Amino acid sequence: MPDVTGQLAIVTGASSGLGEATAVRLAELGAHVALLARSRDDLDRVAARISGAGGDAFPEPADLADPDAVVAAAERAISSAGPPRVLVNAAATDAPGPAEEVPVADWQRVIAVNLTAPFLLSRAVFPHMRAAGGGTIVNVSSVAGRRGWANASAYCATKFGLTGLTQALAAEGAPHAIRVVCLYPGAMATHWGTWNAAGQDQPRQAAPEDSLPPEDVAGYIGWLVCASAHMVVTEAVVAPIRERGWP
Repeated sequence: MPDVTGQLAIVTGASSGLGEATAVRLAELGAHVALLARSRDDLDRVAARISGAGGDAFPEPADLADPDAVVAAAERAISSAGPPRVLVNAAATDAPGPAEEVPVADWQRVIAVNLTAPFLLSRAVFPHMRAAGGGTIVNVSSVAGRRGWANASAYCATKFGLTGLTQALAAEGAPHAIRVVCLYPGAMATHWGTWNAAGQDQPRQAAPEDSLPPEDVAGYIGWLVCASAHMVVTEAVVAPIRERGWP
């Protein structure tokens, strides 16, 4: 069973929601967690929360829509904390609305955050995981990556694309004991912003009462990371028992 104690784990979207919950859980398992997201203040808060509970984490602020910033953040994290054993790509954004009304710039930003950033970070950690004899990458998709919905063309397209990226990386990583997992969460009790052309994050409607707490999904990610090294869960739908959006 892999031991992540003292090992570097990189988590994107770590400033809130599932990303924050996952960072906390990995720190509880003993990992040294690099926190990636845009907001330095929020990352500082999460790092303080983890350190206050006896864990180990450090912020690496970066706009995940900026490829250069993504690569630089990964390089800084690896330079300061050693080879990564875990990567969790939990960050996501969207550009809601009818496809014919979605601005190209918004479409491109969703692709950059939801698909290009996981590709770049996976490319950055792969050689280190290979040299270390293995590692685990968890790509957080969505049930919207299994079925398309109206007014979510960019989000669904990137989440479907994440499945293909995961499968390709899994095939490349398997000979080197690198496990790559695609996780499809259903409704979660999180609040995350919707990027718009003005660059402002607008809160979504509150999640349904029977949505999964992000800590539950983070706990499953922790299990995946620490599962027996000879086993891989290639993909999993994780949804509340009364999920209304899936299947």
